Amino acid sequence: MRGYLASSIAVTCAAALAFPLALSTDAAAAPPAAESPTTERATPDRPASERTARARPETPSTSKTSAETATSPETATSAAEAAAAAAPVAPVASVSDRSIPGSTQSLPLAPLTPPSGDRTLPPTSAPAFTPAATQGLPRRDVRHFSLVGVVWDNPDTELQGRVQVRTRASGTAKWSVWQDVDTHNHEHAADPDTAERTSGRVRGSTAPLWVGDSDGVEVRVQAEADGRPEADGRAVAGDPLPKGLHIELIDPGVDPAAEPPPQASGVDTPRGNVLSPEAAASSAVNADLAPLGATVIPALSQKQTEADLIATRGDSAGAASGTAKPAPKEKPIVKEKPGTTGKTGTIGNADAAGTGTGQRVKPYIGARPRIVTRRGWGADETLRERNFSYTKTVKAAFVHHTASGNNYRCAQAPSVIRSIYRYHVKSSGWRDIGYNFLIDKCGNIYEGRAGGVAKPVMGAHTLGFNTNSMGIAVLGSFGTSNPPAAAVKAIAKLTAWKLGLFGANPKGKTYLKSGGGNLYRKGKNVRLNVISGHRDGFATECPGGRLYAKLGKARATSARYQGR
Repeated sequence: MRGYLASSIAVTCAAALAFPLALSTDAAAAPPAAESPTTERATPDRPASERTARARPETPSTSKTSAETATSPETATSAAEAAAAAAPVAPVASVSDRSIPGSTQSLPLAPLTPPSGDRTLPPTSAPAFTPAATQGLPRRDVRHFSLVGVVWDNPDTELQGRVQVRTRASGTAKWSVWQDVDTHNHEHAADPDTAERTSGRVRGSTAPLWVGDSDGVEVRVQAEADGRPEADGRAVAGDPLPKGLHIELIDPGVDPAAEPPPQASGVDTPRGNVLSPEAAASSAVNADLAPLGATVIPALSQKQTEADLIATRGDSAGAASGTAKPAPKEKPIVKEKPGTTGKTGTIGNADAAGTGTGQRVKPYIGARPRIVTRRGWGADETLRERNFSYTKTVKAAFVHHTASGNNYRCAQAPSVIRSIYRYHVKSSGWRDIGYNFLIDKCGNIYEGRAGGVAKPVMGAHTLGFNTNSMGIAVLGSFGTSNPPAAAVKAIAKLTAWKLGLFGANPKGKTYLKSGGGNLYRKGKNVRLNVISGHRDGFATECPGGRLYAKLGKARATSARYQGR
C-alpha cells in the first residue's frame, strides 16, 4: 500500500525513468518559440540554471530523512539533477531547444492629460491630471495577451488609486468597456523577513485581470482624491502614484501537449514527451500518488484513502475497521524540525492535532479528490525557482479568490492559471505561483505551488500567515457574484482530505503565529478557524463577501466528509 512520498531512492529512480521516454510527435513538432517580447523594462525569460545561484530556501532543512533528501532545500543537488546524472544517455529536450509557451510584455506608463471631450472622468470627482496623479497608456496595438496587471518598483508601497483598462479582442475592431483592476493585492504575498520576500526581485502589483484573447490595450491609473476641492471644482489628488508603473500583458501560450478538458473521464496516463529536469522534479514529489509525468492525480474512495493513510502511519490493515490495537508506546510519532516533513510527507511534527491513538484507529479524513497536476495545466517549470520550500505542518486553510474576474470558461482554466503563475513569477517577482491549490467555477481542483500536494508546502498567499497553513484560491471575483456551488463543494472536498492528512478538524479552531500584517503584530498567537477566509488574517476584501459567506457551509461539509 502506498504512502504519500517515495523514498529518495524511489523518487530519483522514478525521475530518471522520465528522461529516456521516447519523444512524442507533439514534442518533436512543437511550435517555434514565442516571439521574444520587446519590452522597455522586463528581461527575457531565463533558464532555471541561470537563476539557481540566486535562489534561496525560505526555511532551511535541518533533518535529512531518506524521504526528503530529494526535496530538502539545502540538498546539494535536487532530485532532478540526481535523476539526470543517473539517467542513460537520451535525446533529452533542453530549455534552449524547445518551445517555452507564453510571454510577458511589460510597458511603462507615463503621465496622461485628459483627452478633449472625455466625459468618463467627471471634473467634480476625478483627481487633477498631474504627473503624480494620473498615468497610463494610450490605445496601442500589441502582441496577443489574455491577462493584465500593473506593477511598480517598491512592494511596500501601496497604490492608493484606481486602475482601469480596456482591451480590444484579437482580430477585431471591438474595444471593451473600461474595467477596474483590483489594486489591493499586496496582502497576497510571502511573509515579511522571509527569503522570498527579501529576495530583491519582488515588486508591488495589482491583482491580475483575465480579459481573454486581445491585441490592443489602453490603461489609466488615477491617484485617489483626498476630498479637498480645487478652485475649478476638481478634487485634489492624494498620495502620488508609486514609481515605476508598468502594465504587464500576459500571454499564457498554448500547451503543445494539451490534454482533454479537466472534466474528461478515464484513467490518466503520462504524456509521451520527454520531461525536463525541472518538470521531473515537480512531478517526482507526487510520484507515490500518480505516475511520473501524470496530468492528474486520481481520486480515491473514502475506504482507499483511510487505508492508505493508516498504512502510511504504520498501522495494521485492520485498523480501518476499528479493530487494530493502539500503536506501541516505543514507536512515537517523530517530531521533525522546522522546514521539513515527516517520513511519509504528511505529518511533520507531533503538534498536528488528532494524531493520538484514536486517530490511528479510525482516521478522520475525506476521500482524496481528483487533482489536476502542474503538468496537467501546463506549467513551465523553468520559470519558478528550483528548490521547494516546506513548513512543519498544515493547521489551517485560507480561502481566497483570485479577483481576476469571472469571464472565463472552465476549459480555459488552465490558461488562466498559467497566466497567474507567470504574473506571480515574472511580473511580481515571487518564487512560484502563490497559492497551494486553485479551484475553477466547475469545481476542478488544480495543484498550485510546486513541492507535492500531500506535503506542507510553504505558499505566498496570506501575508503574515503562510507558515503551517495552505492557500486555496477560487478562480474569479466574488464581491458581488455568488460562487458556484461546485466550487464551494470542491473547497470542502479538498480540505477534508488535505487537513485530514495532518489531523485537523475543519470545524475546529487553531492557533497560528503571525508573521506580521495589518491586523496582528508579528509574533502574536492568533486563534483562527481551521478553514478561514483571507480577511480573517489580514484586513482585505478577499475572498469576496459572497464567497466568505459560504465558508460556514464549507466547514460543515468538509467535517462531514471526514466522518465527524
